[in-house]
Amino acid sequence: MAEMMKVYTHPGCDSSNALKDELAGLEVEYEEIDLSQRPEEWAALEKLTDGERITPVSVIGAIVTVGYKGIG
Repeated sequence: MAEMMKVYTHPGCDSSNALKDELAGLEVEYEEIDLSQRPEEWAALEKLTDGERITPVSVIGAIVTVGYKGIG
């Protein structure tokens, strides 16, 4: 079974919204981690980004993508 993508987001982040819109359009299932609702997840995000507080961050398996520049 394939791992589900995790997407760290924050409200008001245009890049987070663009990524979520593209994933929805492609019908890709993912787990959203809204950092405004789950502030305890900031530590996990900072580990993935070498201490940066930036969204979105997507994770699938060992692949971490910081920011958003389009999927396709």
